[in-house]
Amino acid sequence: MEDHEILDLYFLRSEYAIEETKIKYGNRLQRTAMNILHNAEDAEECVNDTLFQAWEAIPPARPESLGAYLAKITRNLALNKWEANTAQKRGGGEVPLLLSELEDCVPTADSPEETFEATLVTEAIDRYLSTLEVATRKLFVLRYFHGESIKEISSRFKISESKTKSILFRTRKKLGAFLEKEGIKV
Repeated sequence: MEDHEILDLYFLRSEYAIEETKIKYGNRLQRTAMNILHNAEDAEECVNDTLFQAWEAIPPARPESLGAYLAKITRNLALNKWEANTAQKRGGGEVPLLLSELEDCVPTADSPEETFEATLVTEAIDRYLSTLEVATRKLFVLRYFHGESIKEISSRFKISESKTKSILFRTRKKLGAFLEKEGIKV
């Protein structure tokens, strides 16, 4: 089913909207949550919460890209869940690694002013990503938005892990330079 047809079901308040969303996007959302949480039950909970939030938000919202809209909700829920889990028990894993890779080129938000600046940073990152070659942009988004491992990305793009790491490193460095040029302190 096409996105606009699924969205029409949401606007009609048909429960089939949830079923069709799960059929089309369930696996991708589950994978995104699993990449962050590494726990099937928590990931499933995030997917279910995503579907509930979509049901609550649509209408009036009519996302331009349903897949991206749902992925963003899932990612945010998974990050919140990961934060809650690690606040209780500090542990290792992929998320701290992802955050540490980006900390050199993306500022963090602790105050209301910094939260506002984070919005500006997000917009600048979107502009930066639009300048990248499609393959590089996909690689970057898979790593830092969907939380895929270097190994998974390398396999998907059929390139070596060292080449993947190199592309990500150069892309992060260029992102840092881009943000500085935009007047954003890194």
